[in-house]
Amino acid sequence: MAVEAPVSKYKKNNCKIAVFGCLIFAALLAYDGYLSKYEWSHRRSFYEKNVKDGKPTDTMVFNRIAPLFLVAGAVAFAIRLPYIKKRKIVAGENELIINGRQKIIYDSVEKIDKTNFSKKGYFVITYKDNNCKLKRTLSTRNYDNLAAVLDVLIGKIT
Repeated sequence: MAVEAPVSKYKKNNCKIAVFGCLIFAALLAYDGYLSKYEWSHRRSFYEKNVKDGKPTDTMVFNRIAPLFLVAGAVAFAIRLPYIKKRKIVAGENELIINGRQKIIYDSVEKIDKTNFSKKGYFVITYKDNNCKLKRTLSTRNYDNLAAVLDVLIGKIT
């Protein structure tokens, strides 16, 4: 029976926060950059301070350009979110599959360093791949249910 460790809620929530944070800052800067020139605006003093003789200062130029990049950043994080949700670790019968791409065969694992797992939430797998000694760190910040994967991994190694 395979044990799965899906991507952590921490990672997914950080991506969602980044989307909303970019959109909020874009709205704030766009309001100051574009809408502060009107009389009804509560930020009319900002416009008067940062536009001299019809020429905007660097701050006003920043407030007009930055929202474009922030919206692009929000779109990039929103596009990245479904790809993050697909990531997982699967501890199968013969191998550990990380994100569907990297496979670590249990017979190639030399050492599992779990000294920091209880305090810091990560463990290190040392294994051989094509006569090269490699290390892979797996963290609870990246994956949920990692303790069950570690139990299966230790059970298969011993």
